[in-house]
Amino acid sequence: MPTKKEKERAIKIFDILAKVYPNPKPALIYSTPFELLIATILSAQTTDDNVNKVTAKLFKKYRRAEDYVAVPIEELQKDIFSSGFYKNKAKNIKGCCAALIERHNGEVPVDFDALTKLPGVGRKTASVVLGNAFGIPAIAVDTHVKRLSNLIGLSNNTNPDKIEADLKALLPQEYWTNSSHWLQAHGRKICIARRPKCEECIIANYCKHFKE
Repeated sequence: MPTKKEKERAIKIFDILAKVYPNPKPALIYSTPFELLIATILSAQTTDDNVNKVTAKLFKKYRRAEDYVAVPIEELQKDIFSSGFYKNKAKNIKGCCAALIERHNGEVPVDFDALTKLPGVGRKTASVVLGNAFGIPAIAVDTHVKRLSNLIGLSNNTNPDKIEADLKALLPQEYWTNSSHWLQAHGRKICIARRPKCEECIIANYCKHFKE
């Protein structure tokens, strides 16, 4: 378990980030929990901007889980081709939607375990949906959250599940969902993977990487 000092440091870091990025929200564009679920499945190994380009047309064509189940998989693959790994994603989306119909009357369940039992849905996707669509505290660990958590010194782990657990141990629940957004925003704007702007970083004094 983290010490009181470690918790206070983490809270200070996120309080600073909260002032710099005051309106945290997902970069994915969606209007319903179901759309966010599909968009998050599509977001694997591609950019959110790329997903938004795909879903701008996709969400007009497919409204419900039944629509994805009914369409031939070759047609769905064509519709999501530019998101990358389209064959696997199409398979997961169709499987996920079939499970939603069979187990949840076509609705997205408001339950972490139920979500992670859906095809193509891991802890990150379940956390994104719960935290943002339903307002249930959750931490989604994507590449930005993983990288920054290690650099800043919030976690020494490389496994996303363990990083999630480390962050949850450090932060009160009211910080959980937004912590992902704050780290993502900072990772895109300042702590860029190949060219971090350490001289512009407002949390540099609290950053393990900067001090080293």
